[in-house]
Amino acid sequence: MPELNVRRPSVTIADVAAAAGVSRATVSRVMNGRSTVDPAIAARVQEAAIDLNYRPSNVARSLSLGRTETVALVVPDLGNPVFQQILRGVTSAAAEDGYRVLVADAAEDPSEEAAIAREARMRCDALILVAPRMPGTALDALLPLVTPAAVINRAVEHPATPSLVIDYEDATVQVVEHLVDLGHRRLAYLAGPRAAATDVARRTGLATALRRHPDLEIVELPVGADLASGHAAAGEVLASRATAVVAYNDLVAFGLLAALNEAGVAVPGDISVAGFDDIDLARYATPGLTTVSVPQAELGRQAWRELHAVIDDDAHAATTTRFTARLEARSSTGPVPRGIARAVVTEPEPAAAPEADVVDPGPTWSVEPREIVLRHTRDRVPLARYVDGERLPAIHSPRPYLHPVHSLAGVALTESEPVDHRHHYGVSVAVPDVNGTSFWGGRTFVADVGPTLLPNHGRQVSTRAEVDPLAPHVLHDTVRWDDEHGEPLLDEQRRLGARLLDDGTWVLDWRTTLHASYRPLEIRSPATNGRPGAGYGGVFWRAPMSQSTVVLSQAGEGESLAHGSTSPWVAYVQQHHDPYAEDRPTTLLLAQTSPPRPWFLRAAEYPGAGPALAWDTPLVVPAGGTVETGVVAALVDRALDHGEAAALAATLR
Repeated sequence: MPELNVRRPSVTIADVAAAAGVSRATVSRVMNGRSTVDPAIAARVQEAAIDLNYRPSNVARSLSLGRTETVALVVPDLGNPVFQQILRGVTSAAAEDGYRVLVADAAEDPSEEAAIAREARMRCDALILVAPRMPGTALDALLPLVTPAAVINRAVEHPATPSLVIDYEDATVQVVEHLVDLGHRRLAYLAGPRAAATDVARRTGLATALRRHPDLEIVELPVGADLASGHAAAGEVLASRATAVVAYNDLVAFGLLAALNEAGVAVPGDISVAGFDDIDLARYATPGLTTVSVPQAELGRQAWRELHAVIDDDAHAATTTRFTARLEARSSTGPVPRGIARAVVTEPEPAAAPEADVVDPGPTWSVEPREIVLRHTRDRVPLARYVDGERLPAIHSPRPYLHPVHSLAGVALTESEPVDHRHHYGVSVAVPDVNGTSFWGGRTFVADVGPTLLPNHGRQVSTRAEVDPLAPHVLHDTVRWDDEHGEPLLDEQRRLGARLLDDGTWVLDWRTTLHASYRPLEIRSPATNGRPGAGYGGVFWRAPMSQSTVVLSQAGEGESLAHGSTSPWVAYVQQHHDPYAEDRPTTLLLAQTSPPRPWFLRAAEYPGAGPALAWDTPLVVPAGGTVETGVVAALVDRALDHGEAAALAATLR
């Protein structure tokens, strides 16, 4: 006869009580983790529960305790990645304490937010309100009805409700100061929802910046908080004649970037764009988005910690926790177009005529909070910025670099993170292969395979950048090159000097000495590894794209004559489009500082050049040995012909 599958009755709390010889109330206290039970009795109850394979009923346990062990999270818009990260932080922290999270989306509707919050709280043990949009009076009336609760991104006065806020006022000032440093004086602010406390804080920060900079203009454009809002605002932004935009958040900034791209407006060449929050996509956008980094997941984790303390202790004193934000300057912001800068920058009062023996000091370096800047006393717009590169993506081989570098008339003659090669950064020492480690960024050329993405990216660390106290036009830096494992590979001493040549020309002198301080070095390039003509590596100057580019060298005109040659100099003669003025001609002339090396030079694909350390054979440096390289660059605010370029080059050597 077949065996019948008879369902056994489930084990109850009464069964465990009988087996352990205690009351059901004692079993309940043990199962709920109460500390009032004698340890010996608790051990007997737990042993009985294990023997009987007893599993407490969550429903019964919730009814007994008066708790569901769930917390409700109400957000204005779950589609916003910031709120998703806050949810992730709350969820992970609450799970450690045995709680689960239920989510409600208020769909940016302040009129329904309080009702949604009350209903969510009825189903859960506690409530977290994220960036509530409801008016202050409504929020004050709600909080006593839904305690225990916590509020994120809005300060509250309720004594039992902890709140967590970001200092968005300071964050806004950071963004504006960054744009002002780049020469911008007319900004557009794409405002968020008027009911959002974060929008109020941003506008307060803008007011602070206006007080600091009386010549600053800020045009406020009511927009919204999502991609579509930013996309729709492009027409108003362009009509405002602003040179830079501060968007309410990264989503609005992304929408604007898409619309500007569709309209053929270059970012940051024609207009700069910055956002807030540093959502995950910000660093991967094209161009990388300048934004303010906010500790989103940590906000959620800390909110749970504060709320859990209130749940466990009704008398727990609620506090307001403040978080700071950090500017992440990327390639969506750049120098103001010079045609506009001349119109909006207040000219200084005419100075008294200099005495005959007074010498123009020329450019000098100054150490500023986030970078070292080369300025000329006659020009408020910096000539060059030296950035430590610590925050570059690991895949780009982080390194100190110069960007932007301007002519005296304010034309940017460097490019950073361009679409064609995201790992190009202004002027830097970039080498694709040192003992197998890439200090170039991107893919590595592998023989018989081709360009291949390898986990071999090293890092250059600026350990002592300082301005020469006796010669402030000279910047010295000691740079340690670490391999992909973080081990020191070599040391570099670099010297960056600057001087005026005439009213339309200044000179940047970059000299580098590489020291094999730790072991012998073998410096290679794609050319030495099997890719003919790709001998790049050394001091590399990435120039900007332009309307037209002519290459000059000692042999004449043309890319083919310069590439691979040992010409003592090369030059890019370019026409730069200016939407607000006549197109601007420039000449960037690069001369070698040591016995000539072959030039790696591109113009048709992209403009970039530098003397190659390993053109077609590896360069071996014995332990303790050194190798020197560098360029002397003349930045000229006019187009030079071949004869003029050759004559200028002769003065640089």
